[in-house]
Amino acid sequence: MFQPSLAPVGDFTAQEEDTIRRALAILERRLTWQGHGEPLHEPGNVGRYLCLRLGACDREVFGALFLDNRRRMICFEELFAGGLTSAEVHAAVVARRALLHNAAAVVLAHNHPSGNTEPSTADCNITARVKAALHLVDVQLLDHFVVSGDQSVSLAVRGWV
Repeated sequence: MFQPSLAPVGDFTAQEEDTIRRALAILERRLTWQGHGEPLHEPGNVGRYLCLRLGACDREVFGALFLDNRRRMICFEELFAGGLTSAEVHAAVVARRALLHNAAAVVLAHNHPSGNTEPSTADCNITARVKAALHLVDVQLLDHFVVSGDQSVSLAVRGWV
């Protein structure tokens, strides 16, 4: 399985990387159920968090936010990594990780290192495949975000989830 990075990869100074790492720790503490986190209802807040997690990666990384039944974050995992233009995603792995975390819902996310946040046909296809796999195990797919830099696009907001 893909081993997650601890901080975004990119052309950051050590001080900037430390600041990003601390910001992520604060956001995760606020969002996780262990920290009595707030439910994730606002796509803008989720998108900003995911931009910090994935926006500066120099290769495509696909991950998932696993949520409890009150829509609070259990955790975020980077699940797959690829090259500059794609990552191979396996719907069964996403479903297995959701079950492992006892998640009631999932938000998918991946970055486009090219800087273009427009979802591709392949992005829509993997969304449908993961949604079908999660449905089989009674886990709801809430959204799929495409991020690049500090920009994000929610497929749910577009009506594509």
